[in-house]
Amino acid sequence: MAASCVLYTGQKMPLIGLGIWKSEPSQLKATVKYTFSVGYCHIDCAAIYGSEPEIGEALKEDVGPGKAVPWEELFDVEPALQKTLADLQLEYLDLYLMHWPYAFEQGDNPFPKNADGTICCDSTHYKEPWKTLKGPVQVLGLSNFNSWQIDNVLSVTSVHPAVLQVECYSYLTQNELIANCQACGLEVTAYSPLGSSDYSDEPVLLEEAVVLALAKKYGQSPAQILLKWQVQWKNIKVFDFTFSLEEMKQLNALNKNWQYIVPMLMVDGKRFPRDAGHPLYPFNDPY
Repeated sequence: MAASCVLYTGQKMPLIGLGIWKSEPSQLKATVKYTFSVGYCHIDCAAIYGSEPEIGEALKEDVGPGKAVPWEELFDVEPALQKTLADLQLEYLDLYLMHWPYAFEQGDNPFPKNADGTICCDSTHYKEPWKTLKGPVQVLGLSNFNSWQIDNVLSVTSVHPAVLQVECYSYLTQNELIANCQACGLEVTAYSPLGSSDYSDEPVLLEEAVVLALAKKYGQSPAQILLKWQVQWKNIKVFDFTFSLEEMKQLNALNKNWQYIVPMLMVDGKRFPRDAGHPLYPFNDPY
């Protein structure tokens, strides 16, 4: 198994996994199977992405006794539980995340909208479903929650979240949020660790001069440089090179508190945060 961290439950979570958001459906099954073949066993998926049936086909073919990946090594993240279990052809999940601290209006449309293009939100507070979350999952976690929301969850339930998944990379180091999670006993996983630029006016982390220089020095790809930065602070060996303290400082200095993954709407040719007016929107607070 690849290098792992240990959750408070004692369960091991591989440090590097495959995120399938934005994946091409026609290529996804082959991508997942290749991921298994090179030793990665951590798959990050969600029902809202609409791609879990393809992942289920790969799991059925490559995971299990006598196959590429033994069941005990697989680690699957972030689905909408019942539909996901059917789509992935699984009986249980290792980790189940609450994707956002606010909910959309229930119904068949995954993104229900008002007449002005904004999302129709449900009034349910995240504390209520969290207190009743149960099912064939080993541990529970959160995604896109800020510090006070995490503290709020911890105050109302004996079911302790094991993980917080948030956007994190050298442009957005999340130092304060990570420190809060460590104090509360949560591990942090980073989504979009390479950056995720969708617009031409956004900076591109993979093209930063310091990233390219380190890639050349160590004979690695820019992506491997950014992944190594994510895990070196945990003193866990991933890849066969180690940054000096000065090189870590150079990568840390790229921090701009810049978020790529903020749901946006386009109105009159201008982009604005889709959900910023919701009282439980997590990004109105510093961390």
